Amino acid sequence: MKPKEFKVKTLEEFQELIDKKDISIAKAVIESILSNIKTHKKHVHVLSVQVDNENTIFDITLEKCHFKSTLEENLKYFEDKEMYEECIKINEGITKLK
Repeated sequence: MKPKEFKVKTLEEFQELIDKKDISIAKAVIESILSNIKTHKKHVHVLSVQVDNENTIFDITLEKCHFKSTLEENLKYFEDKEMYEECIKINEGITKLK
């Protein structure tokens, strides 16, 4: 699965999305983890962020050892948003990682 790409004007704009816990970023991270559960790679590329004013692309990776904790952390967020179908997928992923 190809990582989701985000386009922002400034790095601060991307930081705002993270601070606000933007659902599109959370979904992209979860989808990337779930599609790479069985990988043997140590790191997985989860996001690409294109920052226009810096003419730069940042590739965000996640170590496989952090998959479970990232899923658990996001599960609470998806429960709060009442996104129960995603919660089921996240729980299945957590179970596979145990």
